[in-house]
Amino acid sequence: MYDLLRDMRIVEGSAFVAAPLCGLTLAQFGAEVIRFDAIGGGPDYHRWPLAESGQSLYWMGLNKGKKSIAIDLRREEGRELARNLVTAPGKAGGYFVTNFPVDGFLSHEELTKKRDDLVSVRVMGNPDGRTAVDYTVNCSVGYPDMTGAIESAAPVNHVLPAWDLITGMSAAFGLLAAARRRSETGKGVELRIALSDIAFAMTANLGMLAEVALSGGDRQRYGNAIYGAFGRDFESADGGRVMIVAITQRQWAALVAAAEIGGAVAALEKQVGSDFRDEGARFIYRAQLEPLVEQWTKSLPYKVLAERLDASGACWGPYQTISEALANDPRCSLENPIFELLAHPGVAAHLTPGSPIALHSERRLPVRPAPILGEHTDEVLANVMGLSESEIGKLHDRGLVAGPEAA
Repeated sequence: MYDLLRDMRIVEGSAFVAAPLCGLTLAQFGAEVIRFDAIGGGPDYHRWPLAESGQSLYWMGLNKGKKSIAIDLRREEGRELARNLVTAPGKAGGYFVTNFPVDGFLSHEELTKKRDDLVSVRVMGNPDGRTAVDYTVNCSVGYPDMTGAIESAAPVNHVLPAWDLITGMSAAFGLLAAARRRSETGKGVELRIALSDIAFAMTANLGMLAEVALSGGDRQRYGNAIYGAFGRDFESADGGRVMIVAITQRQWAALVAAAEIGGAVAALEKQVGSDFRDEGARFIYRAQLEPLVEQWTKSLPYKVLAERLDASGACWGPYQTISEALANDPRCSLENPIFELLAHPGVAAHLTPGSPIALHSERRLPVRPAPILGEHTDEVLANVMGLSESEIGKLHDRGLVAGPEAA
């Protein structure tokens, strides 16, 4: 983490991926991020994957470096506590990240009755308030119909929640933009960010909506081939598998040199009357070019193939499982400065990342583990909300809040 946002306090009331990722991103740059949860945890507190202790590795990963307060949100007194926390005074505060519904006890309208310069960032499924998650949005955008084997017509989902991730990062950007405006004008605002809006906007930004609208037809499947350029998975002589990509002229030249197929490529260019320095031409004639590369990769053991590709400066990557990456890939190890070996409450020490954004001239601060649920309840009630020890004790006695031993 870094300390660029050390003077910013953000309250987070959220679950799942996008909104917690927004808070995590800001925490990794030094913001104080306080998340409130229901006593016993929210809907993602026990979400898989789990450690042997039962601790959610998922929840733990998305909430590193945050503070935790546990509140009984079923009772109006607990909800009032949450509202008071979100709107607590001070120049550093007044920033709220949530995926709670637009209407309800945490609506922006209700909160601004207590603090009119509040900046709220609200992650939604659909812009009209209908529920959605990454997987229900992704299927409607069309990617599963473009994914999978050419010979199959069944849609293929992928396991990466891409729209959640882009939404979370967009939410962090939106909050900082609104914070800058508030510093200049004193005005707060509510930002609403819908997963489906992010998905359709990014699909359009990549030219896909225009492609279909102007051509009148959907893009077909190409299996593991990259659309519009040369790229596909290839196998080595001993069964290793690599992804080789040649989008730019330089990448193509490096691959041709590594495979020593310059003569065959030149002859094919002459035969079909095309120039393979053009990435589109390489895609059009991929059925003729791929066998030239495949013959070469299958003639070499994986280790030699990797050395040849690296020596030529080709663009490629290995197909590997996560366990293979942990065992063999320096990018997924302590050799990479984004990682530390860190123990978390109830979980043994393992690779834990800080921010993947490197500030070249700034020193990374140590990664902080995720909190125990309710770990900072008393600290937040006292330091942020200004409650006395007696007042905090009464809240505990009434079961409106809980510390780590009871949360």
